[in-house]
Amino acid sequence: MRLLHTMLRVGNLERSLEFYTKVLGMKLLRRKDYPEGRFTLAFVGYGEEADHTVIELTHNWDAASYDLGNGFGHIAIEVEDACKACEEVKRLGGKVVREAGPMKHGTTVIAFAEDPDGYKIEFIQR
Repeated sequence: MRLLHTMLRVGNLERSLEFYTKVLGMKLLRRKDYPEGRFTLAFVGYGEEADHTVIELTHNWDAASYDLGNGFGHIAIEVEDACKACEEVKRLGGKVVREAGPMKHGTTVIAFAEDPDGYKIEFIQR
């Protein structure tokens, strides 16, 4: 068994694709419209689905936004330098919601950005 993907429902697919590809540097791996169901699926990631876990962005054409709920936490991405990752997110117009620094009660350096729908992206310094 292996983990294939995490699915996020997004209100504006183009805005989300821009964030995940341009701000976080992922690649759009595939995208398909389902007119009968009025939704689009787009898969993004840092490598091909056969070898990597990816993110499925689901856009229901009739929904402009979603309540995030309180069960979902975040997506974690390993980075060389959390400070530089935050600088790059801000330079590209993204939102950093917690600057790089040691995690509470620990020493691991982390930071958090937020995607256009409010999902948290954690940067964990290698």
